[in-house]
Amino acid sequence: MTNDLLYLTSENHALCTDLYELTMAAAYFEAGVHETRASFELFTRQLPVHRNYLLAAGLEQAVAYLQNLRFSAEDIDFVRSLPIFRKCCSAFFEYLREFRFTGDVWALAEGTPFFANEPVLQVEAPVIEAQLVETYLINIINVQSMVATKAARLTACAGGRPVVDFGSRRAHGPQTAVLAARAAYLGGCAGTSNVLAGRLLGIPVFGTMAHSFVQFFGDEDQAFECFARVFRENTTLLVDTYDIAEGIRRAARFPHPVSGIRIDSGNLIQWAKEARRILDAAGKKEVHILTSGSLHEEDLLQFAEADAPVDSFGVGTELVVSSDAPGCDLVYKLVEVQPPGSVAEPRFKSSPGKEMLPHRKQIYRLYREGTACKDWLARWDESPPLGEHQARPLLERVLQNGELQYPLPALGEIRRFAAENVTSLPPEVQDPRGSASYPVEMSPRLDEARRRLNQQHVGTFEPGS
Repeated sequence: MTNDLLYLTSENHALCTDLYELTMAAAYFEAGVHETRASFELFTRQLPVHRNYLLAAGLEQAVAYLQNLRFSAEDIDFVRSLPIFRKCCSAFFEYLREFRFTGDVWALAEGTPFFANEPVLQVEAPVIEAQLVETYLINIINVQSMVATKAARLTACAGGRPVVDFGSRRAHGPQTAVLAARAAYLGGCAGTSNVLAGRLLGIPVFGTMAHSFVQFFGDEDQAFECFARVFRENTTLLVDTYDIAEGIRRAARFPHPVSGIRIDSGNLIQWAKEARRILDAAGKKEVHILTSGSLHEEDLLQFAEADAPVDSFGVGTELVVSSDAPGCDLVYKLVEVQPPGSVAEPRFKSSPGKEMLPHRKQIYRLYREGTACKDWLARWDESPPLGEHQARPLLERVLQNGELQYPLPALGEIRRFAAENVTSLPPEVQDPRGSASYPVEMSPRLDEARRRLNQQHVGTFEPGS
């Protein structure tokens, strides 16, 4: 874990949690059950609308958070000052002073597609340790998984042409801009405009010029000349500040080398075709055309359908906030409790609309001739089904007793892994315009446990989530 990554998961995030995590922790402690081990799973009950799959992302930051989780003296003083804690025993605050995460974590490798009810992450630890981390883990996995999924869809729509993250200014906060750049690159984007993401994470950075640069000079030729004098053969000219056709013509007759032009407004398909015609006529067939400006998935698909001569796309808001599906409603639920000296006991919830499955689980992805054909969701102690399929378990132990079990892969490696795993899905599930459902089957033993526990709790209802 590098110091650069700790920029994204620094020690002062101990209090980046919901108050009820701390109130439950205090109650567990005073009840004397804080050493009882508990298993929680992070999952979504249903996929968002317009999503055939989700792409797991954010594990590296989750691990950094867990391994560096500490309560400072100032944190403890603040918690102690809250009226709700005024009658808590001093021993609880001493417990927080020595707090470290000592549990085990299993997780999907980043870049793995997942589906409803499949655990992205499992935490098994003394109950306070497992409970306190809920808020942060949901947050860090949710935002990156949504952006990574959106990036995978956009790159599919682009038909092989590069998509660049231009969304930092529209992300929900500066830290989120860096995390979104990471997730977008993981999901298939060629790079980002965010320079800090480039420095911290090694993501390729891209940029051109703004309309304000052209406006400052008041004359396109003068602005282009100034820019080219500095950047020479790496010059990309923004041609739509005033008259788009004239801006393209000025770029075509520009006397210095130009690597590309950017068109940010108007009918982008029409102007891309016109730009290619003008540039080619001027003998500048090598000049690259980049389009940007509130691009959506459907826009990218239309470029392909119209055979528009666009070489790359810059996508901002639509990518970093995943505007058509900004959340996947991840939840973090208790699935087992293991009192000291006893076997693990399943935990269950059957409240309407908020059902969950008991027991720790494993996901087996079944393949036929290299294509994933279905998932088999089973209890942790079950083996995969026998048959004609190749079965791969997806959840791997990442932390044991709080210690990392293997070096986490580099971001470029995760990016390649994600691309391979998305392309292994059935074509109809990959299709951004499709609504095909990928089959996830429950093992008979898991289904029997669900039915048995449901019968035991008939007539009960647990409000809230």
